[in-house]
Amino acid sequence: MGAWSRATCGTNGIAINYTRTGGNKPPLILLHGLTANGACWSAVAHALEENYDVIMPDARGHGESDAPDGGYRYDDLAKDVVGLIKGLGLHLPVLLGHSMGGLTAAVVASREKSLLRGLVLADPTFISPAIQRQVYESNLADQHRQILNKSLEDLAAEARTRHPKRSSDTIEHIARARLQTNVGAFDILTPPNPDYTELVKAIDVRTLLVIGDAGVVSPDVAAELQRINHRVQVELIREAGHGLHYDQPERFSAVVDSFLRSL
Repeated sequence: MGAWSRATCGTNGIAINYTRTGGNKPPLILLHGLTANGACWSAVAHALEENYDVIMPDARGHGESDAPDGGYRYDDLAKDVVGLIKGLGLHLPVLLGHSMGGLTAAVVASREKSLLRGLVLADPTFISPAIQRQVYESNLADQHRQILNKSLEDLAAEARTRHPKRSSDTIEHIARARLQTNVGAFDILTPPNPDYTELVKAIDVRTLLVIGDAGVVSPDVAAELQRINHRVQVELIREAGHGLHYDQPERFSAVVDSFLRSL
């Protein structure tokens, strides 16, 4: 396995930073959630890089990507991803997105029907309008402003207390990513989100929906999405919350790899 590379790609009027494992292998793009960045996928990328060219972009306002004054809605994020795919000349990549990145991936797949080979949605932000409103009104942006005053060491220590089973590397990646998140990125929480049922109806590639037993997407919602679109298959990971690839990285990577091999 070779050394990973880091570079930027101009797309949608901004520069997107990305990390890439490389090699002449099928491309796999990993889209992170709010307050994370591409490096937060490191454990999964290590597990998959032997067989895939794994590309881990930082979303706008995250990591080392540009943080413009505006443009933090799902439509903007989806256009960034499409621009990245075209800018890097990727042929039929698979998109894998977690949380915010999962809903972004679903928007891309619903619009660009000939651009992707497959889709993996890891506990995406498929939430009701009522929950969207609750999240928006919970002052998460103000909480984030306070967190930005903390040191990396203190933030990591707090995360270890909350998640003692997560690896030290994962904890540090998450803490560092939080401190690199621009407050403007929280505009993504402004309702309404794209209607996820309509997005799923429009998806025309094989799709894996991975959920945890303590995550956002319930088994009932997952079953309904399967009824809406027969191309959707569901995998439930036990002892995993919303951050299922942090809680169970080996199991998560194995589930994803099995799906990718079946495409």
